[in-house]
Amino acid sequence: KDIKLNITLSSSIQLEEVTISASKIENKVRSSQMSVSEIPVNTIKKLPVLLGEIDVLKTVQLLPGVQSGNEGTSGLYVRGGGPDQNLILLDGVPVYNANHLFGFFSVFNADAINTVTLIKGGFPARYGGRLSSVLDIRMKEGNMKKIKGAASIGIIASRLTVEGPIIKDKTSFIISGRRTYIDFLSQPIIRSVARMEGVENLSLGYYFYDLNGKINHKFSDKSRLYLSAYMGNDKAYMKMKEEDSGYEYLVNAKLRWGNITTALRWNYILSNKLFSNTTLTFSRYNFLVGMGMEENDTYYDTYYNYNYEYLSGIDDLGGKIDFDYLPSPNHYVRFGVGEIYHTFKPGVNTFSASSGGDQNFEASFGNRNIYASELSAYAEDDIRIGALIKTNIGLHGSAFILKNKTYKSLQPRASLRFLITEDWSIKAAYSQMTQYVHLLSNSNIGLPTDLWLPVTDTVRPLKSTQYAAGIFHQLNDDISISLEGFYKTMDNLIEYKEGASFFMLEGSWEDKIEIGKGWSYGIELLLEKKLGKLTGWLGYTLSWSERQFDNISFGEPYPYKYDRRHDIGIALTYKYNEKIDAGLVWVYGTGNAVTLAHEKYASAFSTNMDYWYGDNMIEYYDKRNNYRMPSYHRLDLSINFNKKLKWGERTLSVGVYNAYNRKNPFFIMFEERRGGEQLVQYSLFPIIPSISYNVTF
Repeated sequence: KDIKLNITLSSSIQLEEVTISASKIENKVRSSQMSVSEIPVNTIKKLPVLLGEIDVLKTVQLLPGVQSGNEGTSGLYVRGGGPDQNLILLDGVPVYNANHLFGFFSVFNADAINTVTLIKGGFPARYGGRLSSVLDIRMKEGNMKKIKGAASIGIIASRLTVEGPIIKDKTSFIISGRRTYIDFLSQPIIRSVARMEGVENLSLGYYFYDLNGKINHKFSDKSRLYLSAYMGNDKAYMKMKEEDSGYEYLVNAKLRWGNITTALRWNYILSNKLFSNTTLTFSRYNFLVGMGMEENDTYYDTYYNYNYEYLSGIDDLGGKIDFDYLPSPNHYVRFGVGEIYHTFKPGVNTFSASSGGDQNFEASFGNRNIYASELSAYAEDDIRIGALIKTNIGLHGSAFILKNKTYKSLQPRASLRFLITEDWSIKAAYSQMTQYVHLLSNSNIGLPTDLWLPVTDTVRPLKSTQYAAGIFHQLNDDISISLEGFYKTMDNLIEYKEGASFFMLEGSWEDKIEIGKGWSYGIELLLEKKLGKLTGWLGYTLSWSERQFDNISFGEPYPYKYDRRHDIGIALTYKYNEKIDAGLVWVYGTGNAVTLAHEKYASAFSTNMDYWYGDNMIEYYDKRNNYRMPSYHRLDLSINFNKKLKWGERTLSVGVYNAYNRKNPFFIMFEERRGGEQLVQYSLFPIIPSISYNVTF
């Protein structure tokens, strides 16, 4: 008979904090999984970052196989894929827009995060819905024993986290919040400048905030319930008011976008071999831009009011049940089913106007909501075959049901590990992925105006097939090295036609896109050190990523805009002693591909006025993405001064972004300069110092 006793002991000796590391049996050499990286949250907090704001996604960008897009942004481009091809999960709930401040910061507050796992290939069958990667982020569950917390004050934002027991050893909570104060800091400057220009009543600002919360209740040793939630928003606004005797004029503009996620998960142990997780989820992403004007003139007895709003977004309501079954030491079986009910809001324009009296006008136009169900089922088995071979074989099935169309997909997954010696192994993986949602974007910096849309009768699901192989070596308990190669094909990619935009009112979005294919391939080298005073990693990627559309670039293949031949990421932390630790980040990347005019010639139909204003020239483009911007490289440094106190610990963090003030290209364009037209490079971030003060209690 199995007997379990839980005994709580009181300690008479207080020991220093210790680190428990995984044994060599659990390391990357022995796992059947490849193309997986787990990033310690403690490392994320110690690395230098832009303006001192700890950022989960910017740390993920430092891994091999992951590109960052434009400077300073938090976009993820994994193994040649686009930003829409990443399944970003927060406690199992999809997050559709993971960016704040137009991509310069991510929505994840590191104080509320417990684990960060990135999967780039060899996807287990339990994951589906995206082509390129899975970023699985799990929140902390709250301390069952005592109240703990953390607070931080930085240059542009502050954070506060509190966790502890509601019922000791039974129910715990964690709540964490973050808000910027860019609006408060900038208001005096903006108002002063406005007054100098003769504008008395002007309010202009921007801020973002995040709120994370989680409750964890333990019914028994076999049953637990978790409720987690996240809410985050970006808000930019402008209000202006002009007043004179009998006259009033008001202008109000707003820009808002944000996410809401909620997960309710019940974990139950059915037996010592069978576990279940039942989860209900909700996810919402909304984008709103609006403008209003009001004019009131009592002298002429006139009144006019005008308002315009554009709203788009997506809502997901989901449920799933997952099982873990361990029939024997040589098998680890996972299986489950799930459904997500999607509500796509592809963009509604609302217009209203009134001029006093009964002369009112209201109208709404744009695309109607689209409703769809996404069903999924999977089964996988992690199998040990003797002492040398371990494999994971699985199948993911899905269906996407629209009003008049249903798509179905079977996606086989397989990975194999062969142990050469105790410290060396080789691995191979194969995976097919299907994605039923598309992202329409005509920007290079991931603006919140990017539009999520489902498959249709003419726009088919995205599909990818990826092959990967690698060799893995464990040098000792804390140092490992791996070399992976991959080849990936992507079908049914979409791209805007030249000059098209979803803000264009005529025609449907399907008429504004081209459908094509893509492929990417490369090798990735990763050297990791996890223990000791010096920890971190060095990553190098050599890769190619191309696209091909019938009506773009004359139907010929062209490099993807974030095709980056060479990419290097170095992330190191060094603990000098208990009071001082330091961080270093260095990145290098081949320049992004951009499209520039090949030549110019005079129009045969130009007028004298066109010639006078320079509008008689026609630009000729030979190929898409025909020019490479200069290479990108940057060094970031930070140092943390720690001091233990009776009630906790305080840390003063000082950092510098772009330490040697490299003028990296953000975009380039032709401009008329002295001596003729020249190619001009614009840079965004010079050397930027930062400072923050953090306490834990």
